[in-house]
Amino acid sequence: MITGATIIFGILGRPVAHSLSPAMHNAAFAALGLNAVYVPFAVQDLVAAVQGLRGLNIGGVSVTIPFKEEIIPLLDEVDEEAQTIGAVNTVVNRQGWLWGCNTDWQGALTALQEQIALSGQQIMVLGAGGAGRAIVYAVRRAAGLVTVADLNPDRARNLAQEFGVACLPLEEIDQSTATVLINASPVGMAPHIEATPLPARCLDRFQVVMDIVYQPLQTRLLREAAARGTRTIDGLQMLIHQGARQFELFTGQPSPVEIMRRAALEALGKERPES
Repeated sequence: MITGATIIFGILGRPVAHSLSPAMHNAAFAALGLNAVYVPFAVQDLVAAVQGLRGLNIGGVSVTIPFKEEIIPLLDEVDEEAQTIGAVNTVVNRQGWLWGCNTDWQGALTALQEQIALSGQQIMVLGAGGAGRAIVYAVRRAAGLVTVADLNPDRARNLAQEFGVACLPLEEIDQSTATVLINASPVGMAPHIEATPLPARCLDRFQVVMDIVYQPLQTRLLREAAARGTRTIDGLQMLIHQGARQFELFTGQPSPVEIMRRAALEALGKERPES
């Protein structure tokens, strides 16, 4: 029940109505008996929204597209990892002092390491935005070998130079020696569910394909990869693990990961997959 003592958390983004984060976090609050609520904020003015976090004493927020990079100069403090990545996906309000960090890299790393060993693995990352930057950071931290590509070649080159990784134009993807493909772009997200970042003919070379998009859970990219016998990792895995870490930062308590997973799947109208 909402009371005057209820702590408000939320997610800043545009669009944000599709987010599964409210379902996950609210289920976790309920399971632990916490007087807290998590709501979506469809932000039109980021500067005003950040001021509102202080003014309304919001406990903390997740940050999603398109604000992960733009929000950094608006915060009071950003931790070293988020500074290195150049993107923030989590803001905690410490009595008016807004502290930013990044849990995307942790979510991506956990999702990948549940399926493959990353050390020495050649990995192609599609997308040089906030999520792409976090994934490149995660893979490099685990001693993986990264090549990055983006619809914006300059953006890809800048990221590659900054992180000391390789860069390849999208039209030359056939020349890649990577065995793992990660779509870190929003291409294929609802409502544009028939969009895909790569044509199907380019997927034969990859042994594992991961897509961070989770609406729909089985994107066209994953469907076409699976049809070729390729192992796939859906976007829900990264979402759950990064959200679990956020919950711990918001509350100071261990996250009920399985409860968050079930809530996300229920919100998607899916049954829990076999593990």
